[in-house]
Amino acid sequence: MGGAERSARKRKQAARAVAQARSSGSDRTKVIAGIAVVAVLAIAVIGYVVFQQMKPSTSGTEAIPLAPADHTISAPAVRDGNTVLVGKDSATVTVDVYEDFLCPICGTFEKTYGATIKQAVDDGKAKIRYHILPMLSSRSNPPGYSADSANAGLCVADAGKFNAFHAALFAKQPEEGKAGYTKDQLIKLGKDVGVTSASFESCVQNQTYKSQLDDLMTKTSNDPVLKDPETGRFRGTPSVAANGKLVDLDNKNWLADLTK
Repeated sequence: MGGAERSARKRKQAARAVAQARSSGSDRTKVIAGIAVVAVLAIAVIGYVVFQQMKPSTSGTEAIPLAPADHTISAPAVRDGNTVLVGKDSATVTVDVYEDFLCPICGTFEKTYGATIKQAVDDGKAKIRYHILPMLSSRSNPPGYSADSANAGLCVADAGKFNAFHAALFAKQPEEGKAGYTKDQLIKLGKDVGVTSASFESCVQNQTYKSQLDDLMTKTSNDPVLKDPETGRFRGTPSVAANGKLVDLDNKNWLADLTK
């Protein structure tokens, strides 16, 4: 074999070696990329699991934390039929507040105006009549938290402990569409805010005020003051009324205007 032929053969061998190396490198790259993808997915899964474990629980047996004392109205609270009346007898205006313990916008309402309401009520300028509605009972998983919490609110009001109970349920509010607090948790919260009545637990477990709350929901839905002028239906929660008129919550000074 001549020198030219040997050189040509070596060039072919070198070319094949380069091609094989490139192929092998490509395979290795694919393997490395695959391992990297699996690793990333594994980290994501582990991170999600850790995140879920760290999220505050709103179900099971975990105690519902109390709201800070300075977030809680100190004026008297009493059950008045299927509503709760909070405030001093000297107050010159009564404000009707329509809420649902599961309603996220109600949670925003309480965070926005809670301190202002507390001040006006504790100062004797206003009474608040809370209409706690079982409107979103189908919006928890399992269904029923809205009705259970509304009923428990009336049970707590019988013992004069509604204010702290109300503040706690909005301070750490369950997320709409997910699990609400169980009856056992609501009972535990009632006891934590100072309810000692022997009948309280059965009041919550047996939904003592269910029929009254159903009546409240029907009455509220049909109240012309609370209907949207465009749809003719109940405007929903939160809604506020005073002196027979709907209050415009876009006016941030609505309560001050009512208590002048």
